Amino acid sequence: MHPNLKQTIESLDTSVLSNDRKEVVKPLIEYLSARIKNDEPIRVVFICTHNSRRSHLAQVWMQVLAHYHNIDKVYSYSAGTEETAVYASVIKTLENVGFIAEKLSDGENPIYAIKYAKNEPAVLAFSKELTSDFNPKSEFAAIMTCSQADEGCPFIAGAEKRIPITYEDPKAFDNTDEEASKYNKRSIQIATELHYMFQQLTLK
Repeated sequence: MHPNLKQTIESLDTSVLSNDRKEVVKPLIEYLSARIKNDEPIRVVFICTHNSRRSHLAQVWMQVLAHYHNIDKVYSYSAGTEETAVYASVIKTLENVGFIAEKLSDGENPIYAIKYAKNEPAVLAFSKELTSDFNPKSEFAAIMTCSQADEGCPFIAGAEKRIPITYEDPKAFDNTDEEASKYNKRSIQIATELHYMFQQLTLK
């Protein structure tokens, strides 16, 4: 794993999580625990309206933290109720904590390869709808990272489990002096909660 990224993970403080937030992630812990117990692959799709910010942060952190905690057969995805583009500050935020990102294509919806370790596959980040062929069609957990997507998608075909784990949108601070700090804050919140989740799995 890239040294700066490993240092970031080791600095995550799960003691700051409230009991309310621990209860929010509990259903995901239970889902993953059951899949691990049965030696089944774990597929998780993080869903938000535009698949441009929170869902990508969650997808990337899920994959790297599974690697960090030595949980095998974890496959992390993201999707939106509509296709837009990954917001540039998401990529910059990840780079600032130790990820290495490469832009593979330009255009209105660019594709990024995000590496967390030299010998591990890159996480591909680009905006897509849930129905995209890039995402799984069955045997996955759908994690709703924004309330709009949770309310707007009453049914998700193929999902074994639907779990709302929502976050406030850092988009509210775009083009302000607080943009970088607010994106980092949201990224670290997501990372901390997923880190806690994996800690609970390794204790079982």
